[in-house]
Parts: sequence; C-alpha cells; structure tokens
Amino acid sequence: MAWSRKYDGPEPQRVNKWLAQQGMCSRREAEALIEQGLVSINGQRINDVGRKIEPGQTLTLNDKAQGQLGSAVTVVIHKPVGLVSAQPEGDQIPAARLIRADTLFGKTDHIPGSRLSLAPLGRLDQDSRGLLILSEDGVLAKALIGPESPIDKEYLVAVKGRVNRDVISKLRHGLELDGRQLKPAKVTLEPDDRLKFILVEGRNRQIRRMCELVGLEVTDLLRVRIGPLRLGDLPEGQWRPMTAAERAALLAA
Repeated sequence: MAWSRKYDGPEPQRVNKWLAQQGMCSRREAEALIEQGLVSINGQRINDVGRKIEPGQTLTLNDKAQGQLGSAVTVVIHKPVGLVSAQPEGDQIPAARLIRADTLFGKTDHIPGSRLSLAPLGRLDQDSRGLLILSEDGVLAKALIGPESPIDKEYLVAVKGRVNRDVISKLRHGLELDGRQLKPAKVTLEPDDRLKFILVEGRNRQIRRMCELVGLEVTDLLRVRIGPLRLGDLPEGQWRPMTAAERAALLAA
C-alpha cells in the first residue's frame, strides 16, 4: 500500500529532508526514489531531487518505493546468554544461528538464508541477554550506531554488592573508562532491587566495567529497549522480522 501524508509545515521544505524527518528513509534514499519517479506530490510525479513541498500539499510514495525501502533484511532477536552478537571466534556460537523457522516468533513470508551477512546494530556481550538487532540496512546502522547517534538503550541489571546513593551517583556521572570520561547515564534502583541503566553510548562491556569501579558484580544483564523499540513479549532464544513502522520510528528518533 502506498504511503501518503500531507505536509503541514509552515514553510516549503525539500522533499528529501522532509522524508528523512518523517523517518521513512535517508535523504540519499529519498533522492534515489525521486530520480526513479517513485514520488509524487498531489498526484503528480516529481523528478527534481531539489524539489520542495508546499504547506498543504500531499506527498505519496508508491508501492515500489515502499518495497525498496523495506527490502533490506532486519531481524529482532531475544539473545540468550552464551551466544555472541558479532562474528564468532573459536567454538563461539553467533546469535544469527537462531534465525530459523523453528525459532520464529509470529509469522513471516521469508526466512533469511545462512549466507546473508547481518551485522549487530549495538552489540550485546556473550554473558548478557535481551534485545539484539541484526541487519544489512546501512541507513538503520548509521542511525543506531553511528558516531552522532542519539539513540539510547535501556538495561535491567542484577548485581551483588552494596547499592547506596553514593554508588548510584558515581554510576550516573564521574566515572571514566580507558582514560576517557563517560557520558552521563541514567541509573535508578528498581523495586525488584535491579538497577536500570539508560545509556547513549556503548563501550565494550561498559555496564559491567562501570559496576566493577564502584564495587559491584553484575550477575544478570538484560537489554530491554533500543530507542523506541522494546523487547516486549519476544521469548528468549526467538526472533522476528522488524516491521516497517519500527524501522521508521527508529530513524525518526
């Protein structure tokens, strides 16, 4: 089904910029769609990549454009402990091995083949579990793990050791790893005595190393959210395709 939306901005805006702001695609992807004649304004096909849309006009992406934007394979996995998110070493088992018909949660018309190269968009170490995104989508990768990405990630962490106000204050700010100051983190003590971390960076084993610096030992680490995407009811050890709406929400964030 074609995507259509009325532009309600106060001033004219370039079509490629507006589509990127809507989370539909990158500016470069929008320009490619325009050049292919897959974008129309008020029912008239446009072919100028510098074209602006006026307030009150309606822009439409046709079915072929929608198909192109959704063609890159992206899957959401609930990774269990013991699997690695990236390329395995030695006898390690990659999380991509879970992408099979018998571990599918829900329905899909296509099971990605084993030869497909899906990269983790935000790694999760072997001893941790939870939400993991594997994708061949370069635009989504830049949005989630690019150096300028503002996307935050949420974790629930069980620890051994004494947790008090001073410990939480240090976890929130004031720590450094590898000689570099960490960005401020949101850290709270949850009712079940687990710590909730919300981070906007992802250094190697960051939460575990942060906890070590304040005398805590991590016994369980579960990632439950990446930006607007939540783990939800996806069972551990299972996977599902990412929806077009979820991709759009992540790009918009």
